[in-house]
Amino acid sequence: MEFFSLLLILAVGIHWLNTQGRRQRTALLAEYLRPYHIEKHMEQLTSAYMRALGETDSERQHQILQLQESTEQQLATEFQNLAREFAKLPAPVTRAFKISLPYIDQLSPKATFDMRRMLEVHARGIDQVVNHSHGMGAKERSFRMMGEMFLMQHSCHWFCKSKTIASARMLAQHQTHYEQALDAVSPETRQAYWEVVQG
Repeated sequence: MEFFSLLLILAVGIHWLNTQGRRQRTALLAEYLRPYHIEKHMEQLTSAYMRALGETDSERQHQILQLQESTEQQLATEFQNLAREFAKLPAPVTRAFKISLPYIDQLSPKATFDMRRMLEVHARGIDQVVNHSHGMGAKERSFRMMGEMFLMQHSCHWFCKSKTIASARMLAQHQTHYEQALDAVSPETRQAYWEVVQG
């Protein structure tokens, strides 16, 4: 009986520490996101891409996508600025847990990933689609951009909460599985992403 009581106390303690850590990471990222309109840009672009992909008239599809160019540029610029500002933070507060155990970063740094590096990966990926995707078809480019945005959003939710919660949110919000987002991004983003996650 005593053993089970100790297990219960330990479980409650771990849960409390995890909750505190999540709150701190969420507040930190929210503070750095506050000056930007990244979420608003993402919502607009996702809606426009879905509308364009549903169009049978190629001219109309082209018009819808052309109207998004300034929003794409704003998103790419703002996300680069976010990554640059976040990179100035010290390492301990920018580490996210691969598994939800408090202080695992002190026991094994391999059990965490650095969100500073992750934001840099996503900033490059988004910029690549916005500014260097000449010759890519409209449909392929839209899918690529949505993949880059969804995976970036997944990383932010993972940093704040956990990978499981991030994957569930992406599925609920975008009807997209984690693996689908990974398949949709560029090979360069995917490779750099795995280097951060597995490093």
